[in-house]
Amino acid sequence: MTDLSYVSGASGKPLLGQTIGAAFDAACAAHPDVPALLSRHQKIRWTYAQMKVRVDALAAGLLALGLEPGDRVGIWAPNCAEWAVTQFATAKAGLILVNINPAYRLSEAEYALNKVGCKALVTAVAHKTSEYLHMLRELAPELSAARPGDLQAARLPALRLVITLGEQAHQGCLAFHQACDAGTPADAARVAEIGAGLQFDDAINIQFTSGTTGFPKGATLSHHNILNNGYFVAEAIGLQVGERLCIPVPLYHCFGMVMGNLGCVTHAATMVYPSEGFDPLAVLEAVEAEACAALYGVPTMFIAMLGCERFGEFDLTSLRTGIMAGSPCPIEVMKQVVDKMHMPQVTIAYGMTETSPVSFQSGADDSLEVRVATVGHVHPHLEVKIVDEAGRVAPRGATGELCTRGYSVMLGYWDDPERTAEALDSAGWMHTGDLATLDADGCGNIVGRIKDMVIRGGENVYPREVEEYLYRHPAIQDVQVIGVPDPKYGEELCAWIVLKPGEALTAEAVRAFCQGQIAHYKIPRHIKFVEGFPTTVTGKVQKFAMREAMIAELGLVLEKTA
Repeated sequence: MTDLSYVSGASGKPLLGQTIGAAFDAACAAHPDVPALLSRHQKIRWTYAQMKVRVDALAAGLLALGLEPGDRVGIWAPNCAEWAVTQFATAKAGLILVNINPAYRLSEAEYALNKVGCKALVTAVAHKTSEYLHMLRELAPELSAARPGDLQAARLPALRLVITLGEQAHQGCLAFHQACDAGTPADAARVAEIGAGLQFDDAINIQFTSGTTGFPKGATLSHHNILNNGYFVAEAIGLQVGERLCIPVPLYHCFGMVMGNLGCVTHAATMVYPSEGFDPLAVLEAVEAEACAALYGVPTMFIAMLGCERFGEFDLTSLRTGIMAGSPCPIEVMKQVVDKMHMPQVTIAYGMTETSPVSFQSGADDSLEVRVATVGHVHPHLEVKIVDEAGRVAPRGATGELCTRGYSVMLGYWDDPERTAEALDSAGWMHTGDLATLDADGCGNIVGRIKDMVIRGGENVYPREVEEYLYRHPAIQDVQVIGVPDPKYGEELCAWIVLKPGEALTAEAVRAFCQGQIAHYKIPRHIKFVEGFPTTVTGKVQKFAMREAMIAELGLVLEKTA
């Protein structure tokens, strides 16, 4: 019934019934001379044939070093060629790749490695302020005296092997090239034998999802989950053989490794890494130098690129498409990306790690209105429904929780049946925790998180709506709206505002801009001008951190005036 908030993604294109290793080998066989990976900061330029040699060598090496199918291999590193090699090598050997957030510190890394029982870890030595090897030695001081591959650490009981990036060998560890050289012809033959026996429903990847409270959950994903999602994401932007996709988003995140790497491999396109971590200037340089046709990023990344002092120096006319995802995209930013960055076919995508990740995406030929006002249509072979608080399918246009079902839904949270049962119901629906609506054409619109919804004096206020209005102010570059406790109304709105360079604005002027334009209860009572927002490494704004900061700040004021 069209009056209910339910849609399914019909498609004439079938799901890929193969493993990641098989898809990678097929691309290499069909397009050996097409550039596969360009890592600009490493000065690496590999064709698919050249990349296959390295992937096969590492897969054989990992088996030679004692790893067995089903073992977990962590990777703790910024964007680099070795990340992609490890991704495909582990898949071919039937090993489960565990993405460790490059921003993790001691306790977080210890939790992640132990939660899933990582037997091996591929790690950068250091990146920016993160001293990975130093942290690892703090967690496992036994590493300094261990024979490589035979670590016995009290705090990391499952970990046996540490592989470091870079040419230098470190005490107790193997350098990456040593791991690649460890395999024999017999090990290579075993990789092929294992590959032939792998099933596409086998677990192949664990990605930790960070909540606002509690420990991260290890979303366990299969070949089928992420290979197909990468394929259909790239289909939606019309990615072609040999086209270059600029990937400045982190590889540890599904945006980079699934939508980026797997999207490219399923289409024999070229992965372009501009830098280890996001650098707007490096992205602009990469797009021009490599004539990239597509560019990925979260809205804050596009805002940073558009705001780069040297933006006008670069020829970006090779761009035609790309994806903005990870958080709601401000309408004004979308318009600037289309006009100033020459991306007329840029798309919006929505999803979550537990759904591999994308479940909604606008099409490259959708109208600008669809792309700025919605997250597009449901992805092929997936179902989405919007449910009310009672769990019943809501009427079309009503706000409720978005639920997804289909090939993309995770196998579950690793070793956590209780939290898996909370997220996945008996009918196979993944409950996202996101508030959304479906319009008459079946397009989705994300209103906000259930946890982010503000209830002020009995009125439900969706921060996204207020943010979109404030973005219209010519002096405002970026804005985030949260709810903070209030003794009279239960909650009040608070806006954190980043001004455009050279602009000045007062809280009174912001409220005057809202007066008569939006309902009085939607006008922020608290306004804070900031240089930026607390974010995850992927650029997602951490509203819970903003809320905690404001509670502390306002609490001090309230205590003084009480």
